[in-house]
Amino acid sequence: MAIKIQSTNKSVKSVKALIFGESGVGKTKLAATAPTPLILNAEGGLLSLAGDNLDSVDIKTVDDVMEVYQFLTESDDAKKYETVIVDSVSEVAEVYLNTLKKVNKDPRAAYGQLATDMTDMIRAFRDLKNIHVYFIGKGGAVVDEASGITEVKTIMPGQTLTKGLPFFFDLVLGLQIGKDDDGKDFRYLQTNSNMKFKCKDRSGVLDKMEEPHLGKLFKKIIDGTKKKD
Repeated sequence: MAIKIQSTNKSVKSVKALIFGESGVGKTKLAATAPTPLILNAEGGLLSLAGDNLDSVDIKTVDDVMEVYQFLTESDDAKKYETVIVDSVSEVAEVYLNTLKKVNKDPRAAYGQLATDMTDMIRAFRDLKNIHVYFIGKGGAVVDEASGITEVKTIMPGQTLTKGLPFFFDLVLGLQIGKDDDGKDFRYLQTNSNMKFKCKDRSGVLDKMEEPHLGKLFKKIIDGTKKKD
């Protein structure tokens, strides 16, 4: 059997990120800072982007999601987009679960099928070539069974997806609101884990707190990997 040996010393050409946060923190508005985005709108609320003139597709079923995937991989018209945004991966999973429950009398079967199919969908979008992917996650409080510590993470239907989702990404960031020295609110992206937020940055080039601007974030990671060549 012939195997292909490859070097890990490769420059990053696109960034795939899961960014989560609590309701109202500005996860959808962050889409306006992405390079030439196409938004998969499963939440049904893009009011925060009303003045930004961005392209979007309404998502009502999981088939709608895969139609967008086919468009991105096969259509020349899709080449103008530099970023695809799933808003939100949590809502897509909820929509699909509702569909599965209508055809599965056994709830366990529905959740099992959900975990399998959503895993395939997430991998498909994550592995898109030469395009950034921003998955928006609904943040919520979850009590860790082992430690009893309450953590904020992306909430998905079913424990399998909630626990497994972060493992698909090299970049899992928390969008938060802090206060500056004058007591004014400011938004930032947290890149490292603490007792409350479980984040990670496998690029190794980000600061612990980053400006909530996807274009700058993607460029910093891409430029950072080039310096390692």
